[in-house]
Amino acid sequence: MTIVVAGDVMADVVVALSGPVAYGSDTPARIAHRGGGAAANLAVWLTRAGAPVHLVGRVGDDPAGRAVAEELRAAGVGGTLQVDGGLATGTCVVLVEPGGERSMLPDAGANAALAPTPLPPGAAHLHVAGYALLRPGSRPAALALLAAARAAGVPVSVDPSSAAPLARAPGFLEWVAGAALLLPNRAEAAVLAGTADVEAAARALTAHGGEVVVKLGAEGALWTDGATLLHVPATPVAAADSTGAGDAFAAGLLAALLRGAAPAEALAAGCALAGRAVARAGAR
Repeated sequence: MTIVVAGDVMADVVVALSGPVAYGSDTPARIAHRGGGAAANLAVWLTRAGAPVHLVGRVGDDPAGRAVAEELRAAGVGGTLQVDGGLATGTCVVLVEPGGERSMLPDAGANAALAPTPLPPGAAHLHVAGYALLRPGSRPAALALLAAARAAGVPVSVDPSSAAPLARAPGFLEWVAGAALLLPNRAEAAVLAGTADVEAAARALTAHGGEVVVKLGAEGALWTDGATLLHVPATPVAAADSTGAGDAFAAGLLAALLRGAAPAEALAAGCALAGRAVARAGAR
């Protein structure tokens, strides 16, 4: 019952701001170096949810890549990371505001050169983090995995990852056609469906994926199969850092669904794991 996760593996530089940025001057901050990347985050949270994971990703042949690889192994994440001899490990500067909201400044590095790889044997599910589709260099690898999963009858979930680059990728819904589950957040759902009405957007997206779950942050999550709508509230926590909360939510949801949980139970499991992520600093 291995879940294959494909996409970004990053080294995060988390900058916890003391207040609004004083442009052209100084803003005191607490800075930490942590593992990141949407796919790597999801893989770690899946292991914490008790699900076996095989990660498909790429790092540079550098200290950051070796440190991230060792951290993932220590967390129980399976798979073999590709090592790029020319590109550095991807890095993301994460600016965290005092209320916990974050903005990200990513340098894809080796992630942009993810090479095609066969779907691992024994895959029960494939999850693709959308950054791998949004970047032209890694898109062929992501599309090959999606095609292999379709051919093998392996169900697929896709997280669109980020609204801004998604708006510049009009072919995205064609690339993920036939996915069993789409996992956008509110902004991504609006870009894909062309409406800010979250319920209407979710229903519209079921034409491209069997089920749709829209992540709503502090408002929880919404699930639909096109006919029925379910809403589950977020788990109340004192927010420290929202980085990786969406990845944790997806991990809790997927792990529960693969155990046979009904949608409402799976949504609650996702919200509970997202609550754990929000209550701590860093993506995982």
